[in-house]
Amino acid sequence: MTTCKQRQILLPLIRQCCDSGARLQKACALIGLDARTVQRWRRPENQEGDLRVGDKRRITVPPNKFSEAERQAALEVVNSDEFKDLPPSQIVPRLADQGLYVASESTLYRLLREAGQLTHRRLERVAQKRSKPVTGN
Repeated sequence: MTTCKQRQILLPLIRQCCDSGARLQKACALIGLDARTVQRWRRPENQEGDLRVGDKRRITVPPNKFSEAERQAALEVVNSDEFKDLPPSQIVPRLADQGLYVASESTLYRLLREAGQLTHRRLERVAQKRSKPVTGN
């Protein structure tokens, strides 16, 4: 990619080469550009400079991003007595049966992970991994 300054320097040089009798394609090949790029630069609508907007993903906030109030409401539902020991994969269908929609399953998992609650959610102890005893033969 070339900047606007580079474009302003290169276009007169290429024009000078072409006026001296060189072909556009040969002149562009010497500086590592495609002839089609220079043709596009010469169009009247591109004379103002670089019209690209940039990376919108880093600048704008997604329109469907949860507000802090929505986050707290979803966490309250997930941590309520009815759902406190269930994973989101079971919470979402049960809420759907009641005709409620709080958030998607993946959003609930993300909210729990961000809140540091994506751990074992039941009251009993976490299952221990057991291995077979090694026999000493």
